[in-house]
Amino acid sequence: MTACTLCPRTAPDHEHLCLVHSGELRGWLAELPGQALLLQQEFLAPAGGPAQGRPGGGRAHSPAPVDLRVLTLLGPGRYDPGGPDDDGTAPITAVLGAWAGHIAYHHPAAARDPHGVARTQPCEQAWPSKGQTITGWCAWLTAYLPYALTLPLAADLHHALDDLVRRLRGLTHAQPRKHPRAAPCPACDLCTLASTDGQWGINCLDCGLQMTPEEYDQHAARYLAARQAAADATERPLDKIAT
Repeated sequence: MTACTLCPRTAPDHEHLCLVHSGELRGWLAELPGQALLLQQEFLAPAGGPAQGRPGGGRAHSPAPVDLRVLTLLGPGRYDPGGPDDDGTAPITAVLGAWAGHIAYHHPAAARDPHGVARTQPCEQAWPSKGQTITGWCAWLTAYLPYALTLPLAADLHHALDDLVRRLRGLTHAQPRKHPRAAPCPACDLCTLASTDGQWGINCLDCGLQMTPEEYDQHAARYLAARQAAADATERPLDKIAT
């Protein structure tokens, strides 16, 4: 086991992120296509009914201005991970595509040159089978995430996707649902542990403690056993009545 580069937890062998943070990456990649669709529907979809208020169907009022942040997020553009244009305003497809290309460059590819000599060299480009769309890039990054976690860039990828998801949630106001867990937090003793849709770990909403599902199951079993033992200790057998 190795140390996670984002927290004091340990990471699986040959990986740079713990299971909690790698689970967050998988959850964000699953969430991004839906967030982008909400963004398009809420801000860019044309009005459903005909315009009213003027002869000939013209608008009585000027249409609401389009949020330039939305146009930027859903439009084309360039992005260089860690470069001078990495200022948090790059389009979604540019961010995902650039990270896919960055990961692909580190992935070895075996091929033969024109003389038949086998050579191993970095891949030249990432090719998403579902197209160079948000869905396509998310699918590609999810498929190659096990390899990306073995690279030092895994922490930077986590930061980039975290920032991207936060930007989208700030516009759509759509948050993954949280599901409370029964056992209290082992750190603060409050009943504030919860799992989140699309994410692998379990977090405390009060103190921020992060647990793996296995850690929570073990903690819940110990908590239930302690509660049962305390209940048994308070029970007193009824005295037998002599007849």
